[in-house]
This record gives sequence, structure tokens and C-alpha cells, in this order.
Amino acid sequence: MLRVLAVDDEVPALEEIAYLLRQDPRIEHVSTAPGGVTALQDMVQMIGTGERLDGVFLDIRMPGLDGLDLARLIGGFPNPPRLVFVTAHEECAVQAFELEAVDYLLKPVRADRLAEAVRRLESAIPAAADSAPEDVIPVELAGRTRFVPQQAVWFAEAKGDYVRLHTVEGSYLVRMPLAALERRWAGSGFIRVHRSTLVSVRHVSELRFDGGRVMLRVGTETLPVSRRHTREVREQLVRQLRDRPLASIAVKGRPLPSSAMAKDRQLPSGVTR
Repeated sequence: MLRVLAVDDEVPALEEIAYLLRQDPRIEHVSTAPGGVTALQDMVQMIGTGERLDGVFLDIRMPGLDGLDLARLIGGFPNPPRLVFVTAHEECAVQAFELEAVDYLLKPVRADRLAEAVRRLESAIPAAADSAPEDVIPVELAGRTRFVPQQAVWFAEAKGDYVRLHTVEGSYLVRMPLAALERRWAGSGFIRVHRSTLVSVRHVSELRFDGGRVMLRVGTETLPVSRRHTREVREQLVRQLRDRPLASIAVKGRPLPSSAMAKDRQLPSGVTR
């Protein structure tokens, strides 16, 4: 089942294409946008919330941001949706297909021709509904949108209704509660180490026991682990040592429990007790 976005600055045309798409049993959900700028904002929001978007049915001649310019911007997205142009202008077909559009429909759109475009869209994204795109967080920087991949994040720090994402390239403030980010990245190697901190296990380089407190070295930062989360953190790091033989985590001050390691297995190279 496909999830699509219809974009047109003419309300009757937008309502018509949305109505026809909703009649197609291959379409799961149809969103609409009354112009290129709104469509771009909506797509950035979809990426931010992890919502899947398989295709965009896109008008060309629109004020502010036309369909061709919007298509070029979409091409820079991680895992961009496929494009179907819907327009009254024949002369843009070459440019549309240079942008790798799967189809080019002329208005007024016939139901059978739209059905063929949906078939082409479906064929262009095999198993799209079953595949999860690489998770990224859109960040606004001085009028530009940057996409920060999940795997680049060392840790996330709560700042009220925002979180600050810390990466090797710097930190980024995103309007999202830490609890929502924790749910979104559950099962992806991120663990809560404090009520205000979510850490990527893959970026932990050192576990330190210091005067009854547990500290983690993550990237270039040293972070405290609350007593409430200490057991879970220890278990997660033990699993990493067990399941990733090439992992290199220094353990200082107290050894990890020997029962966590497979019998007769040596600690990986680079790990000290």
C-alpha cells in the first residue's frame, strides 16, 4: 500500500486528484499541499516524525516554488519519494524525466491514466511499504534544512521541549521531547542513562566506576549514569562486548561481571579491566 502527497496550487485540481487517488485500492493514504513551499514543509515534517512517503503527484506551474524546483529539492532527501508530474503543460516533459519522474500526466486527468501512473509508481518502489528508510532528523540551520542521520548521533540531551543532538560535527537543537526520541529509536542501540540523556551504545568508548558513580565516555564527552539506569547500562554494554567481538570499550575501576561473557572467551583486543 502506497502513501502519497498531492501538490497543486489550484484547489479544484488538487481536490480532484486527491479524490481519484483515494479511490485506488493500492493507495493507503493521500496527503495534500496547496503549493510547493507548503509541500516542502510538510515533507520535512514527515521525515522528522518518521512518516513514510512513497510518491508525490506534483503540479509544475505554481507560484513561489514551482514543481520542477521542488522536485530538485526532493532529490536531495534521504530515500526520496518517487515523482509523478500532473500538469497542463506538455513542454516540461523532458525536464521531468531528467528528474527521473515515473510518469507525466496531462490535465484533465483521466481515471484510467491515473491508475496507470499508480501502477508505474508501485513498480518503481518494490516492497516500499515493507522497508524502513534510514532514520534522519531534519534540523533547521539559518534558513537551510540539514538531515542528521541517526548513526551520527553520540547522545541526545533534553532541553525542555527540545533535544540537543550531539555529533562529531557539532550539536543541533530540535523541537522534540526526549521521550518521543527514545520511543522512536527504541531497539536501535540507544539507551537512557539519565532522565535527561539518551546515549548511542555504539559510540561508548569507556565505562568508568568512580567513587560509587558510573560514568560513560561518549565521543569526546564524559556523561554520568544515574543510579536508576546503571543496571540497564551495564547490561547493554555487556551485550555489545559479547555480540560485537571487535568492540573496544575500556572498563575502569571495576570489572564487568564474568558471567556476561561466554565461557572461555577472551575479552576483545583493546578492552582492559
